[in-house]
Amino acid sequence: MLNTPSVPSAPPVPSAPAASATPSAPPVPHLRHGDGHAEGVSEDEFRAAMSRLAAGVVLVTAYEPALDPEGPRGDDVGMTATAFMSVSLDPPLVLISLREGSRMDDLLAEQPLWGVSILSESQRHIAGRFAMKGRVSDRLLFEDIPYVRGKESGALLVGGALATLECRTEQRVPAGDHTLVIGRVLTATVPSADGGPLTYFRGRYRQLG
Repeated sequence: MLNTPSVPSAPPVPSAPAASATPSAPPVPHLRHGDGHAEGVSEDEFRAAMSRLAAGVVLVTAYEPALDPEGPRGDDVGMTATAFMSVSLDPPLVLISLREGSRMDDLLAEQPLWGVSILSESQRHIAGRFAMKGRVSDRLLFEDIPYVRGKESGALLVGGALATLECRTEQRVPAGDHTLVIGRVLTATVPSADGGPLTYFRGRYRQLG
């Protein structure tokens, strides 16, 4: 009986490594609640955080023409603001943030000229006066304040301010519950070199130092 040589068996084919599971993308966070705030940030938390940012204080002014040229004269309007900044040197641009639907926001939507007085540390009473809510008219608030009327804007510019600007609106940008108004600077003067700036920090008007 012949011995048939055995045929060596083929080496086992190594099994392909198991495909690793494709990592799932991280869940996309739900960024906003129904009230429009970022998740986890309440109005109080946001306000408290931003109150730590010291800001200069300005008085924004504009002239509201009379509806009837034959009737009573128009009104001078003023508003205390801390959200004010320079934007560009060429051309000279500044930005002011106005609460949507406020009197100043409505007025500057109708006419483009306005003024800014950068308040000094001795003008805290002016800032507080024009920050009051619920006032009917600003006319009485200007009575005992020294001012000049801007030649380019017709807006009142406060005497004794560290600097004054006259501006013409170039662009209005809706931003949440505010309107960002970008204005071209028409005139810039430094009527007073005395004293330091009035600042606002942690909910209070303050002086440097």
